[in-house]
Amino acid sequence: MAILSDYEEEDQAKPTSPSSSGKPFTAVLNPSNPLGFLETALEFLAKESDLFESDSLVTDVNAVVRQVKDKVEAEERKRKEKAVRDNKVKEEKPPVAAIKEEQVKKPEKVESRKVSEVKEEAKGGDEKGPRAPNKGNGLDLDNYSWVQSLQEVTVNIPVPPGTKSRFISCEIKKNHLKFGLKGQPAVIDGELYQSVKVEDSFWSLEDQKSVSILLTKQNQMEWWKCLVKGDPEVDTQKVEPENSKLSDLDPETRSTVEKMMFDQRQKSMGLPTSDEIQKQDVLKKFMAEHPEMDFSRAKIS
Repeated sequence: MAILSDYEEEDQAKPTSPSSSGKPFTAVLNPSNPLGFLETALEFLAKESDLFESDSLVTDVNAVVRQVKDKVEAEERKRKEKAVRDNKVKEEKPPVAAIKEEQVKKPEKVESRKVSEVKEEAKGGDEKGPRAPNKGNGLDLDNYSWVQSLQEVTVNIPVPPGTKSRFISCEIKKNHLKFGLKGQPAVIDGELYQSVKVEDSFWSLEDQKSVSILLTKQNQMEWWKCLVKGDPEVDTQKVEPENSKLSDLDPETRSTVEKMMFDQRQKSMGLPTSDEIQKQDVLKKFMAEHPEMDFSRAKIS
């Protein structure tokens, strides 16, 4: 029977190969002459190892070269495939920097659009063109509304429910109106569009939730454009008094009102007023009576 220690002694007694000397390989690779480096490496192996004692040396070396070549080609192929994928991703998806830049720009565009819209709206709100009248030929404003006839103006102002008369402060003057609740800023405080008859004007509390102010006009032949100067104006050409009220007027006043209503309708349609029609009729009659005269440059003013 063999003893393990005997094998260990036999192994220790075997002579070492030349490669066990540990001599370092000191050749330097010159990239322009790789075959020279390979030749030096093979000579080193021939001296320091038993590589060249193998009968299949050439075959083994060729196999190693082929294996290394395949490995290098595989790595190069993977590198190219990865580069293609990266380029494709870049085309489909912008870089992070571009995304951040776009995210920064988008709010600016939206904000710019919003600012332009706000400016446009503000511009439209600043226009002081006349407004279409309400059903009472006046206007409905934020804090009050008013209606009118040729003789009177009625103002309606909402107040907190349960308001008592002693809390109300109302001053009606010939050319000025001031209204509000005591201890609070005035709701109306300004010069009236036209003068009123103070003795025929008054205010009243309606159901403790609104105040009605009746103003009797001094000039009862003209529509008011606003209650107090500086407020939005009503388009008086669109004012339409109730027919039932025309019958209450005296013949002369009614005729004047009807003429005024006719003229307003004509102006709104771009047609001549009653006075202009009358002048045209007079001119036509005069032209007919004097055919010898040249009226080609005649104008009606």
